[in-house]
Amino acid sequence: MKLNKVIKIIFANVFIALFLIGCNTDPASTEEVIDEEKPASEEGALEVITSFTLLEDMATEIGGDYINVYNLVPTGTDPHEYSPLPDDIKAVSNADMLLYNGLNLEGGDDGWFAKIIESTDQDWANAYQVTEGVEPEYIQSDDGREEEINPHSFLDPVVGITMAENTRDAFIKADPDNEDFYQENAEKYIDTLKEMDEQYKTKINEIPEEDRILVTSERAYQYMAKRYGLKEGFIWMIDTEENGTPEQITSLINFIEENEPPVLFVETNVDRRPMETVSSESGVEIFGELYSDEIGEPGEEGDTYLKYLQYNIDVIYEGLTSKE
Repeated sequence: MKLNKVIKIIFANVFIALFLIGCNTDPASTEEVIDEEKPASEEGALEVITSFTLLEDMATEIGGDYINVYNLVPTGTDPHEYSPLPDDIKAVSNADMLLYNGLNLEGGDDGWFAKIIESTDQDWANAYQVTEGVEPEYIQSDDGREEEINPHSFLDPVVGITMAENTRDAFIKADPDNEDFYQENAEKYIDTLKEMDEQYKTKINEIPEEDRILVTSERAYQYMAKRYGLKEGFIWMIDTEENGTPEQITSLINFIEENEPPVLFVETNVDRRPMETVSSESGVEIFGELYSDEIGEPGEEGDTYLKYLQYNIDVIYEGLTSKE
């Protein structure tokens, strides 16, 4: 009897020990299982820097779980003239690659983006200009003596295709093992941009020719207007210069008297008051807002690049056909 009792106690202790082992699995073993199922974004992903929100969105769409994105210029901040924060310096130093617009958006060769690379351990070989291959358009200073590149090429969906292709190629160069993934994502994205291009052509062609006049605060729409046949009117050339001076306002009012645009537009990121003055003095109403330097805040109508393009063409079409 005593022997049987001892055997029972031994078996009971063994059972309890096994149970406890099952409940207290070695953390290292658990991590190994989780690691096998982790998306690439949590382990081994490319650390990618983008210069402003539009590129952040495009990179995320094409890179998916194989990249981690740190964006520099947030929505609501001018990407032409930005002052990097300490966290930005750290992120740039540790990045695998950097995507920037170029065409003077980040201040050019002597701008803030160039300075942040040169002041860190980064190599320019890791920086990719997503507008590489885009034919630049130029604007003149108010005095007409200086000429500079207009950086707002991304308002043109066809330029967006080039940007997406360059983003894809940058990811493949940095991470060739996942080439098929980047190719597939980029193909879907580019197909949507091609459809957007066709929509821009169709809608603008439906606007009466005499009403194809786009009046905005800044000359941000030069690339898009040239491609699709819109005549431009604006108060100032670019945000980095004086905005809304009496001379600029008078010049636009004269343009309006000569060209009789159906309506006026104002950008989401500018001071509305100069255009309100133009509207009051010309008698032409402000129809609505357009996106220019940035996509919208999360939850807004233009909170992705594709939605941004869609929103703009919808508002332009509605505005320029509103007098029919």
